[in-house]
Amino acid sequence: MKHNIKKLGYFLLCIFVLLILYLSYLVLQQGEELATHPQNRRMAAREAGIIRGTIFDRKGVVLAETKWLGERGKRVYLTENHVSPFAHVVGYVSEKYGSAGLEASFSKELLGLTDADALENLLDKIFNRTPRGHDLVLTLDASLQRTAWQALNGRRGAVVALDPKTGAVLAMVSSPAFDSNAIDQAGVWSRLNRDEENAPLLNRSTQGAYPPGSAFKIVTGSGILARQTARPADTIQCPGYVVVDGNRIADNRAHGKVDFIKALALSCNTYFAREGLKLGWDGLVHTFNQFGLNQSPALGIPVRPGTLAVKERRNRSQLAESSFGQGDTLISPLHMALACSAIANNGVIMKPFLVKEVCKPDGKAVRVTESSIWLTATSPEVAALVKEGMIAAVNWGTASPAAIRGVDVAGKTGTAETKTDRQPNSLPHAWFVGFAPANDPKVVVAVVVEKSGSGSRVAAPIAREVMAAALFRR
Repeated sequence: MKHNIKKLGYFLLCIFVLLILYLSYLVLQQGEELATHPQNRRMAAREAGIIRGTIFDRKGVVLAETKWLGERGKRVYLTENHVSPFAHVVGYVSEKYGSAGLEASFSKELLGLTDADALENLLDKIFNRTPRGHDLVLTLDASLQRTAWQALNGRRGAVVALDPKTGAVLAMVSSPAFDSNAIDQAGVWSRLNRDEENAPLLNRSTQGAYPPGSAFKIVTGSGILARQTARPADTIQCPGYVVVDGNRIADNRAHGKVDFIKALALSCNTYFAREGLKLGWDGLVHTFNQFGLNQSPALGIPVRPGTLAVKERRNRSQLAESSFGQGDTLISPLHMALACSAIANNGVIMKPFLVKEVCKPDGKAVRVTESSIWLTATSPEVAALVKEGMIAAVNWGTASPAAIRGVDVAGKTGTAETKTDRQPNSLPHAWFVGFAPANDPKVVVAVVVEKSGSGSRVAAPIAREVMAAALFRR
């Protein structure tokens, strides 16, 4: 009997020690994360006594602010016709559903609850002052955001515009969107979640997983040139198709004799399939990773890394199709904008960022985001050759609808097939990536419009509108 009691005592002691270790882990390792988690109701209760900071665009336009109704504060968001073009980036704060977007990831700053704010918060308690959080100044341009939103015209898709020299995100639009002001209204949350076809809560800019189609040729082309599997002047004869292991892969037409520049300008699938086979899976994966397509940059909002076919499916036919952006390749518009920025910026990708400054209520900056290099995707020489092909695509190739009078534009369209056995008549996704001015880039734009037709007809005109607005409305 005593022996059994002793065993039980040891058992309970072990459980007690494990419980202490687990609780210590929660407090020391997970405590801060749990305390500031968007779904933490204690944080919501604490926030009720704090004036949440204001979120501004780069020019001082208010995107989100707290307005007081009696003794309660209400978060108010900038909208257009009861929909917010900024909803997926700025996010929302809800007593019922927590928070999302920058409202969630910068919650401590907006509430003034960072470690650096400890003394100020103590003084607020001593002098019975209402605490006020810090403001955020974003890199977004509200006017450019509206231009991109209106250009999409309610169609499902996304637009990303950024400064290739700094990494600052100038516009990030996902359509359809929602009204951040209405999240807590009866029935709204359930309706947004039930709409699986339109998925209005999904940020297509950063989490959309799309086959990039021929827009991906700027990446494959960089790998081909870097590994010298083909020289720029080498030509092939394009009959309008290529046969790989008995699988006939159709092109958009027979292009005849093409070299690298002509193949990029006319979007010749045959050229890129053949050269992609020479590049091989190792070369394609290496190039994919060099461009950061497999990574998620720390942007402050969730970003889905791009993916290629899993190893079990990496045969020659899959390689040929992946080389021109089909097969199992899936990439977000943000990643395609970053890949394009590498071509615009001599092979270097600057780290993308959305928050320019964190400021005190008096406007004094407590944190400023400095531009920094994220990745070196390719060499300046390779980037220059790809850029030459993209300029040709706008001047006399498939991307001509992106041309802007008086400005040299570099661009690449994509028409990504979406047909399946279940949806044999599905229209392709329309893509465009490009930058302007071509020889001194100020803006890079990536556009995708879901199941809407060709990139040349649908996406390129949207990109032209956004690029022109970025260049001429500064």
